[in-house]
Amino acid sequence: MSLRDLLRDETRASMSRSERLAALRSSRLYFQRPSEPGFLVCETEQGPVVPVFTSCEGLGMFAGPCGWASTTVEDLVELLPEGVRALVDPMGPRPFVLDAKALETDVQEERNGGA
Repeated sequence: MSLRDLLRDETRASMSRSERLAALRSSRLYFQRPSEPGFLVCETEQGPVVPVFTSCEGLGMFAGPCGWASTTVEDLVELLPEGVRALVDPMGPRPFVLDAKALETDVQEERNGGA
């Protein structure tokens, strides 16, 4: 773990739930742009996912030279088709699934004063 990673993790740990949600929602993710509008959806044993990346470099390592697009996490959650989850940084050291329903629940709780 680099010093930068350690500082980032410590900063996140000291943030309130509301601050973490705001940071997450405004984070930018990159994905391979399909020929038709929408997302390239991969079928997996755990259900359909869209591979997304926290950097253009990560996307390049995954897909090679390709057309790409980016959006915020908040917009991605609204744009994903029903039942499709985002797989963040599948080639990275800490990939994770971004569950849109869980994130939406957190956002609703925050709006209702449950920070």
